[in-house]
Amino acid sequence: MLAYRHGFHAGNHGDVLKHLILAQVLAHMGAKDKPFRYIDTHAGAGMYLLADRFAQTTGEYLQGIARLWDRQDAPPVVAEYLALIRQFNPSGELVQYPGSPAIAQALLRPQDQMRLFELHSSDHRLLAAHFGHARNTQVVLADGFEALKSQVPPSTRRALVLMDPSYELVGDYGKVVAAIRDAVGRFAEGVYMVWYPIVRRSVSVQLPARLQRLAKKGWLHASLTLGEPNEEGFGMYGSGVFVINPPYTLHATLETALPWLRGALGQSERARYLLEHRAV
Repeated sequence: MLAYRHGFHAGNHGDVLKHLILAQVLAHMGAKDKPFRYIDTHAGAGMYLLADRFAQTTGEYLQGIARLWDRQDAPPVVAEYLALIRQFNPSGELVQYPGSPAIAQALLRPQDQMRLFELHSSDHRLLAAHFGHARNTQVVLADGFEALKSQVPPSTRRALVLMDPSYELVGDYGKVVAAIRDAVGRFAEGVYMVWYPIVRRSVSVQLPARLQRLAKKGWLHASLTLGEPNEEGFGMYGSGVFVINPPYTLHATLETALPWLRGALGQSERARYLLEHRAV
């Protein structure tokens, strides 16, 4: 796990789905006066230059944010996401891609809190340099699965937790379920957002159903399947986001965004999307 660097994957189709939904949830929570805490359990470096060796090694952003950059026909929710990413690229050229902490920082208010956890020492140093001096922000070198226990319930009594580990180790799937189960038990009112890759692994297929069983007060599941595994049967060919206690507006918002993203990002005729939810 400590070999994983999100810089290889920054701006890919998984980031597009994750950050579009994250921005919507953050905006909804910020519509109420009461402050909330944003908790990122696997924060990464927080900001990624697309010309550096990590992004250029894989070029994954070319099948993600780069395919949307010049589109003029995006539905409103996607246009809002693109406008947010353009704030980090004032020249108009796609130069860098913000990680989840940067997106959250752009949308949080002065009264809100941010807690960022990262276990990779190099990424933690970059994360601390970017965000360590920000008001109401703490950047911690720690295992986010374990650190979450100290964060819920928060003093604000409102929280959004984002959990998106590397999943390079198959055990991460079980750790996600265990950490969310513990957090929901401590703070059932929190909003919990889990990103996961669509890969040819049974644990990936089973993860949404396992999370459903933890969501007693409502959930939403959105996924984009955009391609096929490689010839060896490996590789991420889509991703999904599962939200426990989602904003009531999120399902309707994504109904227009997901079909458009399937068309814009799809890599085969079998590209498809899934949007399901249960409200209480």
